[in-house]
Amino acid sequence: MSELYYSLAGALVGFLVGMTGVGGGSLMAPILVLGFGFAPALAIGTDLWFATLTKSVGGIVHRRFGSPDWRVIARLALGSVPAAIVTVIYLGSEHGGELDAGLLMKLLGLMLVLTAVIVPMKHIIHSPVTRLRVLLGPRIGALQVALTVIAGVVVGCLVTLTSIGAGALVALILMLIYPLRLNAKSVVGTDIVHAIPLALIAAVGHSWLGNVDWSLLGMLLIGSIPGVIAGSLAAGRVSETLVRITLAGMLGFSGLKMLLA
Repeated sequence: MSELYYSLAGALVGFLVGMTGVGGGSLMAPILVLGFGFAPALAIGTDLWFATLTKSVGGIVHRRFGSPDWRVIARLALGSVPAAIVTVIYLGSEHGGELDAGLLMKLLGLMLVLTAVIVPMKHIIHSPVTRLRVLLGPRIGALQVALTVIAGVVVGCLVTLTSIGAGALVALILMLIYPLRLNAKSVVGTDIVHAIPLALIAAVGHSWLGNVDWSLLGMLLIGSIPGVIAGSLAAGRVSETLVRITLAGMLGFSGLKMLLA
């Protein structure tokens, strides 16, 4: 019966990933830790493979509709992929893959609370940021590139450590840096496609550290693949307000529970 629950959890998270670009690490990691009792390190490593494969399917669907911005993806990856590699090497050399469970719980909790705050903020800040971008004009172009690469470095480290950050955090960053260039659908598509190589690098690293449960991963994917396809097709067609409010509440509750554990 537990295998059925794993697949149902995968379907729910996959749908949210496809529709909003948020929910992979942000929801799956706390579900595995708080809901099913897995160790934080194992949950993070398994979740990274889950995010890689689930977002690959979502990225294919979004590419079909032409929503990803490949130039922005390249700028993000220029920072995030090397940062992920360096972080994995550091974890292997300094800690041998044996990460402190208490520290991981606190890191997960902090990232979840941050994500919960970010999720409803994205639409609130869009209008003022757009007006500011218009006032600044074309001179901000070089700054956009630098900020995108720096943001990629930060996200690469955070995703490798916690499996959280490639969704809500990147989406907010994209809205702040590219309010005119990217519309809501392009933000989701760009976010999802960028997360694929980043999550893959981090997932391979955690495999090397022994932090992956392959049978659990298979059960999660049985539900997540159809879920992410359905969510990707629904992106832009379904009002996300209620979904985002509910998601923020779930993330905030999970984060506080981890911080207080």
